[in-house]
Amino acid sequence: MIDRYDAYLFDLDGVITPTVELHKRAWQETFDAFFASRGEAPYEDREYFAFLDGRPRFAGVAALLSGRGITLPEGDELDDGFTSVRGLGNRKNDAFVEVLERDGIQAYPGSLLLLDHLASRDAPLAVVSSSRNAEPVLRAAGLRDRFLAVVDGEVALAEGLPGKPAPDTFLRAAALLGVAPEQAVVFEDAASGVAAGHAGRFGLVVGVDRGAGRDELTAAGADVVVTDLEELLA
Repeated sequence: MIDRYDAYLFDLDGVITPTVELHKRAWQETFDAFFASRGEAPYEDREYFAFLDGRPRFAGVAALLSGRGITLPEGDELDDGFTSVRGLGNRKNDAFVEVLERDGIQAYPGSLLLLDHLASRDAPLAVVSSSRNAEPVLRAAGLRDRFLAVVDGEVALAEGLPGKPAPDTFLRAAALLGVAPEQAVVFEDAASGVAAGHAGRFGLVVGVDRGAGRDELTAAGADVVVTDLEELLA
């Protein structure tokens, strides 16, 4: 099914590496402390999938706060506290980096099998991630040299690209690989990322259900949904 395409664009967290667990732990720590300081109800795991999963960090913070009816100023890039959207986002990022440096990260075995298969075809690969930590995560997992291009949150910021569910970061990666969208496959575990692949009119959008739900990924535009990338090799 996938071998008839020319290039492959992978989200990182939850698709190649289980960094979603590190992100979820960092978000939990950040919002537990924030909500406790305000006397709010504790953070719930469902809020990760509803507001944070697949979105750029600050956009996710703003979405979750809005869902709770909480308004904070945007703040500036150097904020590090509970008084702004950017302050909360930066505190979460600090927590994530600490966990990554302490524990490291390993790729999903099924994802490695698919990457090995694509490498045997010399297929060009890219990572398209909302995270601004994609480069250190790939290096920690020993995978950076597998990808010709990485379009992450840092690139999006530098180039003024809107984040998922807009298709711009995927389209930028396809351009860097020198392929048209209809010749490329998108792999995503978040509904917002699937929606981005669908909006970009990519040849195939594969949803990877790591918790978002098959129905939600299908509704967002996934052409096929799997629970592990190894299924695509069957």
